[in-house]
Amino acid sequence: MKIVVLDGYTLNPGDISWEPIEVIGEFKVYDRTPPEKVIERASGAEIVLINKVRLTDELIGRLPGLKYIGVLATGYDTVDLGAAAKRGITVTFVPSYSTNSVAQLAWALLLELCHRVKEHDAAVKSGEWSRCPDVSFWNCPQVELYGKTMGIVGFGRIGSRVGEIAHAFGMKIAACDKLRGNKPDYGDFKWVELDELLCMSDVISLHCPLIPENQGMINQSSLMRMKHTAFLINTSRGGLVVDRHLADALNEGIIAGAAVDVLSVEPPPPDNPLFNAKNCIITPHIGWSTLESRNRLIYTAAGNIKAYLEGKPVNTAERRIIP
Repeated sequence: MKIVVLDGYTLNPGDISWEPIEVIGEFKVYDRTPPEKVIERASGAEIVLINKVRLTDELIGRLPGLKYIGVLATGYDTVDLGAAAKRGITVTFVPSYSTNSVAQLAWALLLELCHRVKEHDAAVKSGEWSRCPDVSFWNCPQVELYGKTMGIVGFGRIGSRVGEIAHAFGMKIAACDKLRGNKPDYGDFKWVELDELLCMSDVISLHCPLIPENQGMINQSSLMRMKHTAFLINTSRGGLVVDRHLADALNEGIIAGAAVDVLSVEPPPPDNPLFNAKNCIITPHIGWSTLESRNRLIYTAAGNIKAYLEGKPVNTAERRIIP
């Protein structure tokens, strides 16, 4: 059983072990694989594991021995599912591994918007506090979240975890999701449609998948419906937001601030308009990347492979047969 990882570095730059997968069969890891090297490196492998490498119909068709594609992530849009399905190739993904880590980062970003910890740390160390005639000082308004409304777009595992934390902060929670599950057992929660959520929320946090229906859902029109004092948090998918429209809204004071862990193009080009936008914090898609989260990912990926080999595949991607 030959197993090849085509782009292992992002998941594991060397600080965790591949052993849960290594023990399953003949194992080879490449840190990165450009498109022109995919066939050469994956040739002869029955199992190919990928993170962001794209496996198109053309590439899959040139790998006749391929039986299984394991996506080392939650999203599996990097694989042509129709091409895999018509060739009988199983495709799996890894759900839920980063729920707590992403929720934690969403709150780290929000609290940074509220208190600007980094800026005040730098001010103190540069001597501003030492020179100040007052007991304390601040460079920007400080924001208390208690009693404010957190609007959560996408109330799945991560969104609901963010909601639990918001409740602990004493916030009201408004959630928008097409698939409404059981109402949480804490008070100050209600289901709303997106338009109402945009208008009523003091903080809006995005936690929905990127699908054609919500591509660019945060745009000039939706931003204009938000409060001037509102914060936007995006730790989900960059394509949910029109970068230029968000940058303009920040620069024109239409909303108060934004913090994003994802952008519409990753890595971003140096002229991304958000780089120079006012009150905008950007992190490089790190929400999923805690050591604990990545360890869970590897163990779950190994479990996916074992279940497949036992004839009982789990965490399979939706299949779409193309005639």
